[in-house]
Amino acid sequence: MSGPLTRSSGQQYTEPVTGNLTTRNVTAETAMQLSAVFASVRLVAETVSCLPFLFYKVQPNGISVRDDTHALYRLLNFKPNRYQTRIEFFETIVFQLALRGNAHCVKGYVGTGKSRRLVSLLPLMGGQVTAVLLLDGSLVYEHYMDGGVTVYAAESIWHIKLFGNGVNGLSPLDHARNSLGVAISAEDRVSRLANSGFKPSGVLMLDKVLKPEQREQIRQSFKDLTESGEDTLKILEAGMKYEQASLSPKDVQFLESRRFQLEDIARFFGVPSVLINDTSASTVWGSGIAQIIEGF
Repeated sequence: MSGPLTRSSGQQYTEPVTGNLTTRNVTAETAMQLSAVFASVRLVAETVSCLPFLFYKVQPNGISVRDDTHALYRLLNFKPNRYQTRIEFFETIVFQLALRGNAHCVKGYVGTGKSRRLVSLLPLMGGQVTAVLLLDGSLVYEHYMDGGVTVYAAESIWHIKLFGNGVNGLSPLDHARNSLGVAISAEDRVSRLANSGFKPSGVLMLDKVLKPEQREQIRQSFKDLTESGEDTLKILEAGMKYEQASLSPKDVQFLESRRFQLEDIARFFGVPSVLINDTSASTVWGSGIAQIIEGF
């Protein structure tokens, strides 16, 4: 298969086929280390998991009434599986949807024939599941775990998906890799600056040619000009000059770029940036924030 916006037999992919512009290795783990991603996914997962999940039955007169006796009502509102409560279950489902665009649950049954009933829905992690469209049009799911693979028929999997090709949903994580790669690179740069005591790199300029051992001796003597350590006063002799070679955080506008990355990530996950603690916009004051929350 050539990409997420086509439909043909074989494995179903969710990432763009044009490749990524970023050189960073963006995974679910590295993306979730960004505070904007963590806050966006958590906001959506916690909000949806706390919403009521109700069942209604249509009476012969066409009027719908609450039906709390349905078997699925107790399953989805009390104990979906042996590991999770109702809220934990829906947090996992929405977390997979928000990050990967697809959520899968294995259906667990007891009994046979007419007495067969659904008693468990166990979420599978999106990174371990691949949808495969067979030549006859049927769909199977491959679950990779502990070095092995288990193949499930479509009837054994509850698959919830975002918009896509009808078989798989598009993955926000895959389509946001370039923006996330830029954000991760910025975080790495800040970390390196912090580890060096926010000292910029530079060059020592001399008016004569040095021997290799002299270069190494000078490099070791003056390395704390750019590396972390005590801020000692250095004296440059014999016409030696120090020239800063790297850009300062102000020069590369770190604050502005990190704020843009926060807004960009919030757009990918469909949440207003103010709800993940972005207070830089004027609309967060007064009634503006109330209207944003109500709209969300």
